[in-house]
Amino acid sequence: MRITKFGHACVRIEHDGTTVVLDPGVFTDVGALDGADAVLITHEHPDHYLPAHLLASDAPVFTIEGVAAKVREDAPAVAERLTVVAPGESFDVGVPVRAVGELHAVIHPEYPRITNSGYVLDLGGTKVYHPGDALTEPGEVVDVLCCPVSAPWMKASEAIEFARAVKAPRNLAIHDRVYSEAGLGIVDTHMNAFLPKDGLEYVRRADGEDL
Repeated sequence: MRITKFGHACVRIEHDGTTVVLDPGVFTDVGALDGADAVLITHEHPDHYLPAHLLASDAPVFTIEGVAAKVREDAPAVAERLTVVAPGESFDVGVPVRAVGELHAVIHPEYPRITNSGYVLDLGGTKVYHPGDALTEPGEVVDVLCCPVSAPWMKASEAIEFARAVKAPRNLAIHDRVYSEAGLGIVDTHMNAFLPKDGLEYVRRADGEDL
């Protein structure tokens, strides 16, 4: 099993001959999709979904209906490779996956909330959870949490409490292009002030680095 962090919210997972790429958006180099067997998209925001990236790959795309509607509009050529999944649904992309949750985190009460589903991937018994832009607990024990650490819709205490609630032994920082390196250093300090006390590891990786 290999987990590689790419730009912002994008994670590439390789296991037993299958390569899955999650949320390759505007902050992710298209090379993250090289050789991908499947692409999973959590929601429609451009930092998670970029039509040009999907057009540059021939991999099947798995996502929720809200994103699928955007893909059909933005990149009709990708439509024939689309599979729509529903919250709570289990499906197979070469590895077993389950969709988790239905809504994006609240950005502001006056903004309508868009749909968002995270994904739990089962990699031979090791489970990895990518929540997209939500703090929805996975509803099962997971081994690795891809934990959002900076966003207009969250504060550091929420990232800490989300990781504590999920209780994954390893936590990989994602959604990290919103802050400067100095700001992320502050978040790292906060995360490491609390999570290790609960026996939870927290790491942040540069683009292209493995967990």
